[in-house]
Amino acid sequence: MTQLPHAGKRLHEKVRTPRTRRRVPPGMSPGTLLSHPEAPRPVIQVLAFGPEDTAEQIVEEPWQVQDFLDHWPVVWIRVVGLGDSEVIRAFGKLFTLHRLALEDVLDLHQRPKVEEYPHYLFMVAEIPQIGERFESNQLSLFLGPGFVLSFEEQEETCLQPVCDRIRAKRGRVRDAGADYLAYALLDAVVDSYFPLLEGYGERLERLENEVINRPRAAEVTEIHEVKRNLLRMRRVMWPQRDALSGLLRDSTPLVSAETRVHLRDCYDHVVQILDLLETHRELGADLMDMYLSSVSYHSNEIMRVLTVITVIFIPLTFIVGVYGMNFNAQTSPWNMPELEWYWGYPVVVLLMAAMAVGQILFFRRRGWLGAPRELDKTEGNETGGAKK
Repeated sequence: MTQLPHAGKRLHEKVRTPRTRRRVPPGMSPGTLLSHPEAPRPVIQVLAFGPEDTAEQIVEEPWQVQDFLDHWPVVWIRVVGLGDSEVIRAFGKLFTLHRLALEDVLDLHQRPKVEEYPHYLFMVAEIPQIGERFESNQLSLFLGPGFVLSFEEQEETCLQPVCDRIRAKRGRVRDAGADYLAYALLDAVVDSYFPLLEGYGERLERLENEVINRPRAAEVTEIHEVKRNLLRMRRVMWPQRDALSGLLRDSTPLVSAETRVHLRDCYDHVVQILDLLETHRELGADLMDMYLSSVSYHSNEIMRVLTVITVIFIPLTFIVGVYGMNFNAQTSPWNMPELEWYWGYPVVVLLMAAMAVGQILFFRRRGWLGAPRELDKTEGNETGGAKK
């Protein structure tokens, strides 16, 4: 492998790129290129390869990639950072790129899409970022004869395995053309959604257990957050599916028949992701219903216990209230003569205890306390005997 100067250097430190919905102010001319003032400066990495050898270098100016284009079968120009519109404009002149496509490179939050131009394809994909809140960075790709020009907001780790495969000559990327490289990049982006979906699936499973066993208001907030994240991801993956479907449906000489077979596999992965998204979204909606049902069930359980306790103490309170009346038994023989009985107090206490136990047994037999009462076996036997 031919190692050129600066090869293997880190592109730049991970810096979160400030994002806005619209880079170009309203009323500006179409194709106006404006970069965000706080975006990182572009770093240009060139990775050229063929079946037998590779070469990589970090260059300072866009025109320096021309030497690689003249001597290598496939060249990947990777531009990381969108803080200089002049660099983007220089690449547009070098590859004769349409200004509207260049505007979409700088105007972030584009829908995933594939646009065909006379001599190249322009593709946009969204790379997910691992975190509590779903966010994505835009990846813009230009596929032309023998080259792939990519623009990233920041250095994306999901694309690093593609670089490693090229360097180590793993797979068929070194033996294929630029179209296969573009497919490999899109496939790496699509596959990066699976770990994120697995994380959301584990969160939903944990929330399900918590909602069933111990429903709290905090779970409602987390369920809503997961549902919002899944909705954001769905808004990204649906246009990604349409873009790949159009790439498979429309014939172009830039994509070979062999690469289309691999693109179908990438399309299948997108469909799998959408199926998982719909499943997780339905589970999130079911969790909200389950939470409300669980809260209602626990409230009913509490009210049932309190009602049973109240019903038990009503007759006991009546008895205690009766014997709390101050009628002098010496004045009249009808004024509570049992107050003079020798065993009066123990009898009343035992009577109250017997009433409480009797009520508890009655409630339990009726199924109002504890588990519902099963059908009487004798009724089942009688029914079976009748059938016989």
